[in-house]
Amino acid sequence: MHDDTSNTGKVSGERVYSGRIISVDLDTVRFPDGSTGKLEMIRHPGASAVVPVLRADEDDPEVVLIRQYRYAAEQFLYEIPAGRLDPGETPEQCAARELQEETGYRAARIERLFTMYTTPGFTDEKIHLFLATDLTAGDAAREADEFMELVPTRLSAALTMIEQGAIQDAKTALALFYAATFRLR
Repeated sequence: MHDDTSNTGKVSGERVYSGRIISVDLDTVRFPDGSTGKLEMIRHPGASAVVPVLRADEDDPEVVLIRQYRYAAEQFLYEIPAGRLDPGETPEQCAARELQEETGYRAARIERLFTMYTTPGFTDEKIHLFLATDLTAGDAAREADEFMELVPTRLSAALTMIEQGAIQDAKTALALFYAATFRLR
């Protein structure tokens, strides 16, 4: 496979929808073989997600999951706290804000894990993943459409939940696997 992308990219585009969270563009794109085609692209400002660690100094650390109602999935899902970047906000600031808003916890330390594309076939959304430690409890400040409960969970149990299909959220599964493999064990 030829990896040269110097002659690829957007030739032209049209914004067909602008919303509160996303925009949709219809782009004409030049592909690696020189051909062009139209692609529908969902534009998103990006997001941050954070693995909150209650007790990191144990053999089996305890993390905070949230059980949140998700209309698109038509069910409650287990997730880590996350949310979209506000204008001018850094990914780390977003992670700290979302941690506090959704769980009430504040972290003395927030460590970057990595950045991932959610679904690069049709959106430019990136999620920046973090690990939060040295937590202090406080009051949550959830948005009106956020229905969730906190679920403190041992890391081993969270990994079992992924294996058994109880955790279906991709960012959560990947962040937990990453944290378990490279940071917490």
